[in-house]
Amino acid sequence: MTSSSIDYRAQLNDQQHEAVTSGPGPALVLAGAGSGKTRTLTYRVAWLLDNGVEPESILLLTFTNKAAREMVARVTDLLPMETRAIWGGTFHSIGNRLLRRHVREIGFRPGFSILDREDQEDLLAAVVGSSGLDSSGFSRGRFPTAEVLGDLFSFAVNTDQPVAQVIAKKYPWFAPICQEIEFLRKRYEERKQADNVVDFDDLLLKTVQLLQEKTVVAEFYQRHFQFILVDEYQDTNKLQSEFIDLLAARHQSVMVVGDDAQSIYSWRGANYENILDFPKRYPKARIYRIETNYRSVPEIVALANASIQENRKQFTKTLHAYRGGSETKPALVALDDNNRQALYVARRVLELREEGFDLNSIAVLYRAHFQSLEVQLALTRAGIPFTITSGLRFFEQAHIRDIAAFMKFAVNPADEVAFKRIARLLPGVAVKTAEKLWDQLCSVRESEREDFKTWLGQCRIGQKPAQAWQQLCHTLDEIAPGRRPEPPAKMIRIILEAMYEDYLRAKYANYEQRRDDLVTLQSFAQTFEDPVDFLSQLSLMAAADTEGSRTTVTEWEKVTLSSIHQAKGLEWRVVFVIWLTDGMFPTTRSLTSPDAVEEERRLFYVAATRARDQLYLTYPYYWANASPENRLQRPSRFLKEIPVRLVREMWVGGV
Repeated sequence: MTSSSIDYRAQLNDQQHEAVTSGPGPALVLAGAGSGKTRTLTYRVAWLLDNGVEPESILLLTFTNKAAREMVARVTDLLPMETRAIWGGTFHSIGNRLLRRHVREIGFRPGFSILDREDQEDLLAAVVGSSGLDSSGFSRGRFPTAEVLGDLFSFAVNTDQPVAQVIAKKYPWFAPICQEIEFLRKRYEERKQADNVVDFDDLLLKTVQLLQEKTVVAEFYQRHFQFILVDEYQDTNKLQSEFIDLLAARHQSVMVVGDDAQSIYSWRGANYENILDFPKRYPKARIYRIETNYRSVPEIVALANASIQENRKQFTKTLHAYRGGSETKPALVALDDNNRQALYVARRVLELREEGFDLNSIAVLYRAHFQSLEVQLALTRAGIPFTITSGLRFFEQAHIRDIAAFMKFAVNPADEVAFKRIARLLPGVAVKTAEKLWDQLCSVRESEREDFKTWLGQCRIGQKPAQAWQQLCHTLDEIAPGRRPEPPAKMIRIILEAMYEDYLRAKYANYEQRRDDLVTLQSFAQTFEDPVDFLSQLSLMAAADTEGSRTTVTEWEKVTLSSIHQAKGLEWRVVFVIWLTDGMFPTTRSLTSPDAVEEERRLFYVAATRARDQLYLTYPYYWANASPENRLQRPSRFLKEIPVRLVREMWVGGV
């Protein structure tokens, strides 16, 4: 019997009420998209407090501190009692609190510092610099950067895998230097200990180790936390799951809330098996399904239900729409090619604006950032303002600008800025060295500049960048033999194959995404014969001011362009999901693994459930300017799995 005036029956639907008012013990709450997951968790905390549970004995684990604060604030609004004693926050913030209390037990000193990502990279760079490793024997002198090492070590920690195993699976190009990387990992751990600092992953890793190794400490917190609540459980990794299981070992009063159909983060270490295996790890667990969708019209909900049916590894559930029907089925739009796809999106956005939809209620979603290029161009040409949440505008990205710098210098060897940008890509070359190299180049007589190898060969270069410098000379002569530039698409291909791909692998943790961008840039370049025209277009597009819209909009009105991963948890009245072809979505890389295809299907489900009122699923039959083997496109297998009766099919030829 509760002590407050909250009418839980009136405030919650039947499924939510059953989960909120459940007794002690393990519970798995499967909350479908748009079903009021946050509301359920909030009322669960309120119900526990209302039934005499002490605030300090409740542990609320979320993926952002903001989410925890907002839930506790809502509980405070519901109940006239003090709630500040609730332990609410991210796994890492809770780990930090526990480690501060038991700093001696983990072998650190009071007042230890926490390295943010930039600090971590600085320390890793220092470790590499003091290691005595000679990078000249590695692939063209390219040793992994601190950013890549940090990402590699983090993945190993969060998935509980040896570094060698992570290299074999995720970074096979570093296999020849596996021993060196393992050596650096050991040195990095020693430096952290000596400096009394921990990185972000240590906050959880060392907490788990503390609970595993110090029985007295573990038993204290197992008694202290009587009720454990976990949000977005489908996104937890192996380390987070171990942390929960250790704390819940005594009483097992742990309620995890999530949606297995929205598990889409395996690439950063999330373990889908955590939610699937919860009933196995907790045999007495009760399973609650919350299946009323309050977000979308029935037509979109029906499509979402159908879209996930082919997955074998999942809990069965069926969403039911709370809203009434719109009589507008999701549109399945086939188009001649990718350029017409982009033009269709731009024109339909303008029509929607005329129909009364604010631009900020419209989103264009895609599987990977590079797939947004044509839409960015089409929206810019149509004067439609847009914002990008998946990264920078296409032509503003560092790797696009790097390739452009190679081309600019080949076309115009007097371009000082372009040369210095290229030079700084080489190992051991920073700002001052690049300036000295430029001064040397300028002093070379014109008669000794007949080709780049002869010209650049006049420079005095240090030992560290020497190998890469020779490769640069060779690459420049390949893209502009006899100082006559090749067509732009050929230039990009040569730059990428000759040296820039090695740089990408060593420099960026998201190497594959950036390489996809450059392949797309190469396809875009196919429409140009003259590199001068191509570079002019790049500069104009990068500087394009989309604020000067021809539509009558307020300053804050902008269409959202986003990857689906970035869109999770968000919603819009109208959603376009583009590039729904096999190889694009699902990706080519995923097609070799049934588990990967299932995750791609979950990603499609997430995309579809972002829409409230209208959903457009588009695919081109032809990828203009792509390499011959990629030009013909096939509709995504996910589209074929949707019954025809659930969509209105459209063929749009010349837009």
